[in-house]
Amino acid sequence: METHRVAGGGGLELHVCEWGKSEGRALLFLHGWSQHHLCWQAQYESALADEFRLVALDLRGHGQSDAPLEPEHYTRGTLWADDVHRVISELALGPPILVGWSYGGFLIGDYLRCHGENDLAGINFVAGAVGIGPGWFGRYIGPGFLDYAPPACSDDQAVALAAIQAFVHGAVEKPLAPALIERAIGWSMIVHHQVRANLINREEDFTPELATLSRPTLVTYGADDTVVLPAMAKRIGEEVRHAEMSEYPGVGHAPFLEEPDRFNAELAAFARRAFRLN
Repeated sequence: METHRVAGGGGLELHVCEWGKSEGRALLFLHGWSQHHLCWQAQYESALADEFRLVALDLRGHGQSDAPLEPEHYTRGTLWADDVHRVISELALGPPILVGWSYGGFLIGDYLRCHGENDLAGINFVAGAVGIGPGWFGRYIGPGFLDYAPPACSDDQAVALAAIQAFVHGAVEKPLAPALIERAIGWSMIVHHQVRANLINREEDFTPELATLSRPTLVTYGADDTVVLPAMAKRIGEEVRHAEMSEYPGVGHAPFLEEPDRFNAELAAFARRAFRLN
C-alpha cells in the first residue's frame, strides 16, 4: 500500500491509499456515510490489484482525512466535487472509473455537476444514492438509514454507539465475519457525530446530471437493501438508459462485502469494457 496526502476542496487534506499496479488503469473507490477506506479490503486484497490501480480515499471528515466540524465543509457540493477532481489530477489517475458506494453516489453527482464526464472512463454506482431530502425519504432511502441516522448524530456516545451498531448489523443481509463487523463499527465511530449530521443536512437531486451521462455505467445493488432502497438503483437505470443493471438477490446494502467474488469479477469485466472505449 502507498499513501498520499492530497489537498482537496478548500484546501482540506485528504488521506488517500492505493494498491495494485502503479501503471494500471485506475479505479477510484468512494465509500459511504460514516465509513472508511478500509471497507474496500475485499477489493484491494483481490485479483483486481493484479490488473488495476486501486485508489481509495477517506472522505472529508472520515478516517485519517481532515475533519473540521463546521457544516459548510460538508454541505457545499463544489467541495466534494473538488475532492474527487484533485485526487484524480494530483495522482494522475485519469481517466478513472469511479466506484461510489451509498453516499459515494452523491460525490459522483457533485463531480458530474461541476466537472462533467470527459475525464472519466466510467461509473459504478454501488447501492449508490443520487438524491437526498424529504422527497427521497421513504421511497428511495429506507428505514435501514432513516431509523438509525438521527440517533447516530447524537452527542451522547452511548446513544450514537447503539445506533451505529444497529445500522451496521442491519445494513447487510448475508452474514459477515464478526471481526469485520467489529471493525466497521469501530471505523464508523471514528467519525465525529457532528460530521455525520452535517453529511445528511443536504437536499440534492442529481437526476439531471444522470440524464445527460454518456459514459459506461454499472448499477450494482442488493435486492434486500433497506438503507438505499432498490428503487434508487432502478431510478438511476431509468435516467441512464444505457446503464448495466446488476441485482444481487438476498443481499443488503453492501454487495462488495456480502458477495465479493461476484462483485470483483463484475467490476473487472465492466472496467475492461469501459477502458477499451477510452
